[in-house]
Amino acid sequence: MTPADLAKTHAAAFSATRAWSETEFADLLAHAGTYVAGDADCFILLRTVLDEAEVLTLATDPQMRRRGLARRVLKASEDLAKEKGALTIFLEVAEDNDAAIGLYTSSGYAQIGRRPGYYLPKDGAPIAALVMRKSLATT
Repeated sequence: MTPADLAKTHAAAFSATRAWSETEFADLLAHAGTYVAGDADCFILLRTVLDEAEVLTLATDPQMRRRGLARRVLKASEDLAKEKGALTIFLEVAEDNDAAIGLYTSSGYAQIGRRPGYYLPKDGAPIAALVMRKSLATT
């Protein structure tokens, strides 16, 4: 997938917040240890550093939701992170994103922190991020 493809899906998935630009995706992908799992319908961008991985974003085209795509790419990203040597994977999720929290919780992630005011919606008050973690050592 190209940075333009990623930006298009991200913009559709995150219409209530500032979507990431093609340039931002290109800049992120230029860094060693940054990878994409998925396709234009649903993708995860993750970064591995030493034995840790971080999900930078997970985006699903709104027309493709509720089909198991996010669960599939989440698993693929975990497998990729393990291949790269990661033992742990982290992510942030908006505390009001019940669907994503359900996905992560049912996939073995646990909340380890909270970041107040992390997300800034276009029309609303800031929303806290829940920091979640999963061990990859036993999966």
